[in-house]
Amino acid sequence: MEKVDNILDKSCPIGIFDSGYGGLTILEKIREQLPDYDYIYLGDNARTPYGTRSFDVVYKFTLECVTQLFEMGCQLVILACNTASAKALRSIQQNDLPRIDPSRRVLGVIRPTVEVIGNKTQTRHIGLLATPGTVQSGSYPLEIAKLYNDITVTSEACPLWVPLIENNEHRNEGADFFIRKNIENLLKNDPKIDTVMLGCTHYPLIQDRIAAFLPEGIKVISQGELVASSLADYLLRHPEIETKCSKNGQVIYLTTESVEKFSASASVFLKNKVEAQHIDIG
Repeated sequence: MEKVDNILDKSCPIGIFDSGYGGLTILEKIREQLPDYDYIYLGDNARTPYGTRSFDVVYKFTLECVTQLFEMGCQLVILACNTASAKALRSIQQNDLPRIDPSRRVLGVIRPTVEVIGNKTQTRHIGLLATPGTVQSGSYPLEIAKLYNDITVTSEACPLWVPLIENNEHRNEGADFFIRKNIENLLKNDPKIDTVMLGCTHYPLIQDRIAAFLPEGIKVISQGELVASSLADYLLRHPEIETKCSKNGQVIYLTTESVEKFSASASVFLKNKVEAQHIDIG
């Protein structure tokens, strides 16, 4: 794997940021659709989880990581993290990009997910499974209301799902207990739900378990393919960004944690073992 310092002068990768490991599920789907581009994945694993932190702290941490990716040549950064997208994206877009560089772009994962929801639900009642931070932000109901004022959103915070996944305990019976409990809570609060959104990038790893505890006929919407398709469309519509992005098919993984821990945990999310490099931020 090529070192970061060696690519800065000759490439312009697309930055993929997450507070932890879940964004790897987004990166994987993006690379499936757009394999020719260069990518830098930055996981702020030393300061995760973001979901329980305040808006101000999430904004501060996210801006630091986005700035780091800009310094590495990224013209476009994807916040592959629902908490960062919910708590920091708007402030960065409106307040920081005009100051840092108006030609650069930062995109999130909530909007691409929301845009398709109107075509998925018949009852116009949908459920959101997400981290406490994402639920607390209210970002999904707000974004859905902008596009579909006839859709009712019921949210369920699932505080234990991410730790279970990151500790590779999500296939055990203990995990099933919590998955079933959260789903039962969601449907108890709104029995009319016919579509469930996974509002956390970790959750595709337990999508089959989630589906197993949902009544037949309820659809489950995951983010990876939606974000990848949205990015492909964005690059097509914005040649001023697309032409700056380098295309050598390379990907570099950076972590604020130990590289050994990152590589071991990343193997839970990706089919192939990855080699990461350490980076200090903040």
